[in-house]
Amino acid sequence: MSSGNWFIEHFDSAGTAFGLRLKNKLEEVQTPYQHIEMWETDTFGYLMTIDGCTMVTSRDNFLYHEMMSHPALFSHADPKRVVIIGGGDCGTLREVLRHPGVEQATQIDIDEMVTRMSEKYFPELCESNSDPRAELLFIDGVKWMRECEPGSIDVIIVDSTDPVGPAEGLFKADFFRDCHRVLREGGIIVQQSESPLLHSDTIIRDLHVNMREAGFTSTQTLPFPQPCYPSGWWSCTMAGKGRDVTGFREADAAAKPFETLYYTADIHRGALVLPPFMKKALA
Repeated sequence: MSSGNWFIEHFDSAGTAFGLRLKNKLEEVQTPYQHIEMWETDTFGYLMTIDGCTMVTSRDNFLYHEMMSHPALFSHADPKRVVIIGGGDCGTLREVLRHPGVEQATQIDIDEMVTRMSEKYFPELCESNSDPRAELLFIDGVKWMRECEPGSIDVIIVDSTDPVGPAEGLFKADFFRDCHRVLREGGIIVQQSESPLLHSDTIIRDLHVNMREAGFTSTQTLPFPQPCYPSGWWSCTMAGKGRDVTGFREADAAAKPFETLYYTADIHRGALVLPPFMKKALA
């Protein structure tokens, strides 16, 4: 909601809120799936909200996009074909295509308007959209995964909104079973997994359970800072199909041929070390 010259997102179940001072409202559109609004803020650049929830800002999106892509790609032995479910702002796609070994990256987001808004207000996130290795589909990702050829993908990145509405099916065990079937041996899935502080004993724990029920042999949550999301602390959870995701190609990560603003081999190593309260919640 906007109040005066502030955008404030209330996270009622946790009794918290996040606010950004606004310069003005730029645009809003009701799609068949959700209500998208674009704002110009005082200190965080542009802000996209969906159904009143913060999605992406100019200032801090690099934290999320880098941690949703590089840990999974450096944990895989040799990722060539990557699929992103969601990710309509295209920031994760850009990070994936920084890896020269990736031969194809398919992004599947049900709502094309998210991408069109991102092209307009976050062009820096969309600079890889015209890469010949990139494929953008605007269809149902759950259905696409259900019908995908077995053993055809190396890495699946589930860059979704919260587990309500259009994204609810992306947190279910049935979806993870489809992902497990579609991944090649040694394949990896990574799913955005909400706040370690608020969701370790609910959403994150359930993700580990559902991923292992689906046949994944190794699971690991990596926390990272994210100021614009509830609690200011976020996470992604990886699972491996016959591959240990508690380790990664450290030498390759240290020698990566591209610049990042947050991700490094040291950051990756540190993110694998969970605080005691998370270990306890996930035990």
